[in-house]
This record gives sequence, C-alpha cells and structure tokens, in this order.
Amino acid sequence: MSKTSSKGGSLVDALRSVFTVGAMIVAFAFSYFLYKVVFGNPLFFEGGNPDGHPLPGNYLAIIYKGGVIVPFLITLNLVLIIFAVERGIVLFRARGKGRINVFVKNLQNDLNNNKIEDAIVSCDKQRGSLANVMKAGLLRYRALQNDATLEKDQKILALQKEFEEASALELPMLSRNLVILSTIASISVLTGLMGTVIGMIKAFAALAQAGAPDALALANGISEALINTAFGIFGSLMAIIFYNFFSTQIDSFTYKIDEAGFSLVQSFASATK
Repeated sequence: MSKTSSKGGSLVDALRSVFTVGAMIVAFAFSYFLYKVVFGNPLFFEGGNPDGHPLPGNYLAIIYKGGVIVPFLITLNLVLIIFAVERGIVLFRARGKGRINVFVKNLQNDLNNNKIEDAIVSCDKQRGSLANVMKAGLLRYRALQNDATLEKDQKILALQKEFEEASALELPMLSRNLVILSTIASISVLTGLMGTVIGMIKAFAALAQAGAPDALALANGISEALINTAFGIFGSLMAIIFYNFFSTQIDSFTYKIDEAGFSLVQSFASATK
C-alpha cells in the first residue's frame, strides 16, 4: 500500500471518528434541550410549576418527571436512530447498482468464457463492495496471466492473497459502528432500570416524609419512575432488531464475496497451464 493511500485511509478514519463522537454530543445536547425546554414546559404542570404534578393526561410532563436519567435515555435512542440510518445508507451503497445475484451470475459467466475485460467493466458499472473486491482480484488475474516468472501454484497463491487483502479492506467498512448498536442493546435497559430505581427511592422517601400514607402520590411516583424502564426497553429492543438485521446483511455480503472469489480462483486455475 502506498503512503498516499495510507494517509488517505487515516484521514477517512479520523473523519469517521469525529462523526461518531460529534453525533453523540449533538444527540445529548438535543436530548437535554428536549427534556428541559419541551418536556419541562411549565404549561404542562399544575400551577405552572415543573416541580409539581403534571396536568392530567399530559404525557410529555410525565416523561419529564422521570428524572435526570431521561435525557440519557433519549440520547441513547437518538444515537440508535442516527447509526441505524448511517448503517442502512452504507449497506445500501455497498449493494451497488442492480441485483447482486444477477451481477455474480454474469461475472461467473464472463470468467468461464475468459472475458476478463468484460468482467472488469461490469465491476466498474456495479460499484458495490463486491464489485470493488472482484475488480482488485480481476486486475491481479490479468497481470498474473502475463507473468511468466511464476509457477502456476505461485500465481494461484498470489491471486488468493490479493483477494483476501481486498476483502480485508472492504468488509470492515460494512460492520463499522455495529458495536455501537450492540452496546446500546446492552446498556439501554440497564440505564432505564437505574432511572426507575432512583425514581422509586425518591417516591418512597417523599412518602415517608409526608408522615401519612398517600396512595395517589405513591402511584404517581411509581408511574413516573417506570417511564425510564419503558424508554430503556424500547431502546434495547430496537437496537437488537437493527443489529441482527445488519449482521444478517453483512453475512450475506461476505458469503457472496467468498463465493465470487472462489469462482475467480477456480477459473484462473483452470485457464492457467
């Protein structure tokens, strides 16, 4: 790999890291604004006091009464949406133009007929991750055909190595940021439970200070505390769904790349004396 491409890759990685951190910061800032200004609007509470009881049926105020953990839970849900959309865009672009199955079939036909140039042109038109990997292999294929200094086994190993290197560069881009989704799936529900426990402690503490049992106040306190659990379970559920969906898509991509690479190597082995 050249120094120029190495620097370019480092710059892209740096920009992606900035995007990741920036998205989290912006999500938290927006969540805090939403919590304090929108959900905590005095018009939603009895007597215009956010420290008092929410107006009957005002769910925004009930969410506000969930406590200080609510902004963090909203942040987790926003980050989930941001990176789910980001992964969706990346995987959509990775599919390239047209149907992948048709592209692979046409590619195999070109290889069987030794139409290497036509296969390279097809890769340029398809523009997906599979096409990028296959183009690297095809270019190496063409170069090895005209190389008289290597034995057949050496050429096959060189082609396999080129294919593996191209796959190693392409596949990590598909799975990037999936760890964020898996992390949210794990911590979202735990964060919600923590908020619920804090809310329950406050509700029972306030009831104890009142000196007399107040079933209505206790019920309100518990319902407000459970807002955190609802947010946490929702975030965890959606994160698991998105993570499994994207993982399945990536596994399918990997299988198709391996299948096409195997066909490429087999075709080269058959055509090389």
